[in-house]
Amino acid sequence: MIEAAATKALRDLLGDRLATGRSERDLHGRSETWHAPMPPDAVAYPKDADEVARIVGICARHGVPVIGWGTGTGLEGHAQAPRGGLTVNFRDMAAVLEVMEGDMLVRVQPGVTREALNAELRATGLMFPVDPGANASLGGMASTRASGTTAVRYGTMRDNVRGLELVLPDGRTIRTGTRARKSSAGYDLTALFVGSEGTLGLITELTLRLHPIPEAISAAVCGFRTTDAAISAVTEAMQMGLAPARIEYVDRATVAILNAADAAGLPETPHLLLEFHGSGAGVADEAARFGELAAEHGGSDYRWATRPEERTRLWSMRHRAYHTILASRPGATAIVTDVCVPVTRLGEAIGQAEAEIAASPLAGPILGHVGDGNYHAILLVDRDDPAEIACAKRLSDAMVAHALALGGTATGEHGVGLGKLHLMEAEHGAAWGVMGQIKRALDPEGIMNPGKVIRQN
Repeated sequence: MIEAAATKALRDLLGDRLATGRSERDLHGRSETWHAPMPPDAVAYPKDADEVARIVGICARHGVPVIGWGTGTGLEGHAQAPRGGLTVNFRDMAAVLEVMEGDMLVRVQPGVTREALNAELRATGLMFPVDPGANASLGGMASTRASGTTAVRYGTMRDNVRGLELVLPDGRTIRTGTRARKSSAGYDLTALFVGSEGTLGLITELTLRLHPIPEAISAAVCGFRTTDAAISAVTEAMQMGLAPARIEYVDRATVAILNAADAAGLPETPHLLLEFHGSGAGVADEAARFGELAAEHGGSDYRWATRPEERTRLWSMRHRAYHTILASRPGATAIVTDVCVPVTRLGEAIGQAEAEIAASPLAGPILGHVGDGNYHAILLVDRDDPAEIACAKRLSDAMVAHALALGGTATGEHGVGLGKLHLMEAEHGAAWGVMGQIKRALDPEGIMNPGKVIRQN
């Protein structure tokens, strides 16, 4: 529990924007996946960066754990509170502060969601392209170094965050980065904090890169006899210089579920879903060239469309896929992998995963962002069945081990949180110890999002 003196100081600062009721605490202790509920002792709703600094200062003086909260869409227990403490919810810090159209930059508060930002930008002809599927907050996306369906063309949060304002564990506020396109001035602190999952500080402002809204967009879907054929088509397309904005893979099991839930009408074979951005002529040319290449790899039923409603239907179906797959087993939750490997090894990685899942008693549909080598297996489990949970964990760990052997990573976009903590040493070796040294240097009392990314006593 938060001691009385700390609670009083927080109440004096925030008034009724400090919530201690059971319902608020429970809401901030849940997970989108299999992790057990871990509620904080209280929830704070700051209105500005100064309040965040004062909140963290109070918590630092009293040894209170501090956990940042955006929209709660993380899949690895990032924002849960295993040691109690205070969750800082950025709901009321959701303003677009400045749009710099000429420099194609924008300053935002951390609670702004990606959809809200793009709605604000619509009249400028610019967009923020990083799309993890969920309508996540931009502060949360930076904290987990999120990516998603468009990363193959536009990059991840790592590539699109130009600078940050942060509150450090001792309550100090710092700024990292500049508006300039490049810098050689000292350590790249922006890169350090992007992906640190709130373990080194709380983000209170972001400066983000923007991109022009494409003149034309077309979407396409194509079936393949095998996963290897689909991945080979992707690899060859990229080697030829084709640059789709999205290249998504769905396996047979996922296609069957989408057909049943969304009347997708797709042959039950592995499929690629694609989107092309550019000029009208360029988009048509790329779509046609990819269709020819897909046919050479046994692709069939290649369809592409430019009508917005058709594109929206396709990507809405893809973005809902996780929850659609969950609904295919009523009452189930999931352990979700998100390993990433070199694109040329992706077919092998998915093939190994499919074989191991088939030999298990669990269902585990696979889909992913194949343009950058990232795939997800959604291992459906009964939360109350320890044997199923243990089986899914073994499968997930085996996929990670195979990915590491292929030169890949345990997590391509979901982050470490609680779920991938035990895999960090296998991936990083001595470098994980260096991460621990950085954590202790900035947060010697270990109050910032404890139990995540770095193992603490």
